[in-house]
Amino acid sequence: MKYPLALALTLGVGACAPPPAPPAADGGAAANEYLDFRTPGDYQAGGVQMIPLEEGYKVWTKRFGNSPMKVLLLHGGPAFTHEYMECFESFFPKAGIEFYQYDQLGSYYSDQPEDQRLWTIERFVEEVEQVRKALGLGKDNFYLLGNSWGGILAMEYALKHQDNLKGLIIANMTADFDKYAAYNAKLRARLPQEILDQLEAFESRGAYHDPEYEALVFTHYYNDHICRIPEWPEPLLRSFAHANLAVYEYMQGPSEFVPGGILKDWSVWDRLGEIEVPTLMIGAAHDTMNPAEMEEMSGLVQRGRSLFCPNGSHLAMWDDQEVFMGGVIDFIHDVHGGEF
Repeated sequence: MKYPLALALTLGVGACAPPPAPPAADGGAAANEYLDFRTPGDYQAGGVQMIPLEEGYKVWTKRFGNSPMKVLLLHGGPAFTHEYMECFESFFPKAGIEFYQYDQLGSYYSDQPEDQRLWTIERFVEEVEQVRKALGLGKDNFYLLGNSWGGILAMEYALKHQDNLKGLIIANMTADFDKYAAYNAKLRARLPQEILDQLEAFESRGAYHDPEYEALVFTHYYNDHICRIPEWPEPLLRSFAHANLAVYEYMQGPSEFVPGGILKDWSVWDRLGEIEVPTLMIGAAHDTMNPAEMEEMSGLVQRGRSLFCPNGSHLAMWDDQEVFMGGVIDFIHDVHGGEF
């Protein structure tokens, strides 16, 4: 099997009424109310809505549920897909949380223009704002959850548009690219010297897409630090297969080990204190991000909380699901119920 090398990287607050009861397990009234939603247009397509952007392109979104708690999911990459976040479908409906899956511009289910001028943090931030407006999300109900690169995007969005947010969730992404690169190098240094020598031999030739190199990285690094499930879930493999590597490499660099795209030197570490909305920072013991930094970041924002996944990696939403999903759901319910 040929394994794609790139993975998600780098992939107004007030008291409100208590959150609604979770949908009834027997498909009763609560479940019917949760499923009573429509999307704009003359026909219904299972919640799918293609949202036009100011640049003339369209991005794919899909709505699940009907609730005063509304979460927009930002996938990693850049330019991976919503597919590896499909696991939220098994948890948010039971918790009575409405949520939106979304492929950012350049990703598989959205338009994929080839204009490199589009691939900037600033433009992606404004894309999220356009999506928010189209979906009718606002400061009384809008939660933004970003994983990996999606975490970069979520932090940047909050720094510019936090007046539109109810709460912010940053999963497995430090606020400083150089800190990420340094911690990644530390994890790499733990590999056996034989493996390091082989990696360096490929990298010296720029052979980042050689199947042997990709297999080495997958076997000796991704299985420990990206997702620790022995047989990777099908939605995750599907997201890998659909990644737009041209956008990924332009922004992140040729591999996890050689960060060198336009995200190099990115940092908002010194600006975290500007974030006023309730914020959850999620770290994991085996992550490619330093979990201690994620905890520290929760103390730098004005209203922060941290969540540690002891069995998780970069995709703790998969390999430490009970801790990850339970912590996210508790945070959303607490914020919406005025308890945080």
